[in-house]
Amino acid sequence: MTKYDKWYHPYEIDSKYTKRVAYFSMEFGIHQALKTYSGGLGFLAGSHMRSAHDLRQNVIGIGILWKFGYYDQVRYEDNTMRVLFQKKFYTYLEDSGITVRVVVNGHPVYVKALVLKPEIFGTVPMYFLTTDIPENDFLARTITHKLYDVEVNARISQSIVLGIGGAKVVDALGGADIYHLNEGHALPMAFHLLDKFEGNAEEVKKRVVFTTHTPEKAGNEEHDINLLHRMSFFNNFSLEEAREYTGMYGQMFNHTLAALRLARVANGVSQLHGEVARAMWCGNEGICDIKAITNAQNVPFWMDRTMREAYNANNDEWLQARKREMKMNLFEVVADQTGKLFDPNVLTIVWARRFAAYKRADLLLRDLNRFIELINRHDQPIQVIWAGKPYPYDYGAVEVFNRLVHISYQQKNMAVLTGYEIELSRKLKQGSDIWLNTPRRPREASGTSGMTAAMNGSINFSIQDGWIPEFGRHGENSFLFPIIDTTMTEFYQDDADYENMMQILQEEIIPTYYHNKPKWHSIMKQSMKDIIPMFDADRMAHEYYTEMYN
Repeated sequence: MTKYDKWYHPYEIDSKYTKRVAYFSMEFGIHQALKTYSGGLGFLAGSHMRSAHDLRQNVIGIGILWKFGYYDQVRYEDNTMRVLFQKKFYTYLEDSGITVRVVVNGHPVYVKALVLKPEIFGTVPMYFLTTDIPENDFLARTITHKLYDVEVNARISQSIVLGIGGAKVVDALGGADIYHLNEGHALPMAFHLLDKFEGNAEEVKKRVVFTTHTPEKAGNEEHDINLLHRMSFFNNFSLEEAREYTGMYGQMFNHTLAALRLARVANGVSQLHGEVARAMWCGNEGICDIKAITNAQNVPFWMDRTMREAYNANNDEWLQARKREMKMNLFEVVADQTGKLFDPNVLTIVWARRFAAYKRADLLLRDLNRFIELINRHDQPIQVIWAGKPYPYDYGAVEVFNRLVHISYQQKNMAVLTGYEIELSRKLKQGSDIWLNTPRRPREASGTSGMTAAMNGSINFSIQDGWIPEFGRHGENSFLFPIIDTTMTEFYQDDADYENMMQILQEEIIPTYYHNKPKWHSIMKQSMKDIIPMFDADRMAHEYYTEMYN
C-alpha cells in the first residue's frame, strides 16, 4: 500500500481551491509517452490537470489506461493511412493498491487503479483504470483496450468502468466534494452516487458538474435505453427508476441530456458555444444552468521556452531567429516522412486537427487547379502541411486524408504527415507561419489548437467559431474569415468560405508575409501578447473553481 491509496497531494492546497474535486475524462493528453487520448478533448483535459497542479488545487484525475491507446497512425506502401493497434507498456505508472468491482452485463468485472504521480509529468495525482488484469475473463479484459471502441457494447462497458469504477476508486481514496464529468462518457457515476445517497437526486446534484464539448451529434451519444439497462449502465436501479431520474421515456437515451438533468451546473467550452448549447437544449425540462468557461491550454507545457524569452525581452531579431529554427525542426519531420525539402524562407500554412467532416480539411483544395497555381507561384510560393487523425472507422474522413496524400505525390511543397500526437502537434504549431482553421460555423465548440499555435508565433487564419471570437481581430492579431449566412446549404457555405479564404490569402496574407515583414511581425507579436493570460489553462482551472465547484 502507498500514500496514493488515499486522497493525497504533494503540496499544500491553496486556500482558494480546497474543495475536493474528482475530474472524470475518457481521455487525457498528458505527454507523448502516455497514449491515453485521441485529440482536442484529451489535450484540454491534460492542460487542466497540469494547471490544477501549478495552482495547487485539490483536484485528482480519473481516466482509463488504454492498452492499445487510440491507434497508431502509420502508412501503407503507397503512403496512404494505415491503422495500427499496438500494445502499450508504462513502467512509470504504479499500482495504487486499489481494486474495485463493477457489474457489466450482469457479470462482475474487477477494475485496478494505477497512479500517475505528480512528479512524473507535473500533473495532479491521476488514477488510470484497467480491466486488463488476471482477475477478469478475456472479454472483461478487453474493455480497456481501445479508446472509443467501435463496438457498441464495449463503449457502454467503458462508460461503466470509468463512471462506476472511477467513483468507487474515489470512495476508496476518501470521497470527493465535487464530481466533474468532462463530457458524458462517465455518466454511470451519477447512478453510483444515487445508490450511495439512497436515491436522493438532490444530494447527487449538489456534487455533480458537467462540461459539454460539442454540438455535434457524434459527441452527444445516444443508445437504446433497454440495452443500457441490460448492460448494467444504471447500476442497481430498475429501468423505471432510470427513466424517472433522467426524464428519458422514449427508446433512445441521450447521455448529454441525462447529464444536464443530473448535474447541478454545466458549461460550454467557449462563450459562443455556451450560447449554442443553451439554444440546443433549452426545450428540455429539468436541465441545469449552462454557463460558459472558455477552454485554454497550459502555457509552460506548450509554449517554446526560447520563444517566450525572446518575446519577453522584446527582441525581434531573436524572435525571428527562433521561429526560423522551429520551422527547420518541423521541416526535418517533413523530409523524414515525405522526402521533401521545405524552405524556411517560404510562407508555411498548416492545417492540423481531427479529420471530422465539419472541420473541412480539404477546403483549400476546393478548386484544385487554383490551389496548385497558388502554391507554385515563382515569386511568392507557399508550403502547406496537413496532419491529423481521422476516427479509424470514419471511412469518409480516411478517404479525405488519403486524397490529400495522393494529390501531394507530385507537389514538392505540399506534405501530409502521419502520427499526429502531442509531439508532432507541438512541432507543427512551432514551425507554421499560418494556422488554418476551417470548421463550419457554429459547429466548433471551442477548438484549442490555435491557442497553442499563437503561443509559438503562428498566426491564426480562421473561421469565427469556438474561442476565436473572443480573441481574433482581423489584421491585428489574426486573419479572420467574414461571417457568412449559415442558413445556406453546406455546398454554398463552403463556396462562400472558400472564396473569402482565397481572397484574404492572395490579397492580405501572402503580400504581407513577403513584402511587409514589420507588419507580419507586429501581428505575430500581438497574437502572442493577446493569447496570455486569457487563454492560459491557469485562468480556466481557476474559473472552474469560482464558477462551478464553489
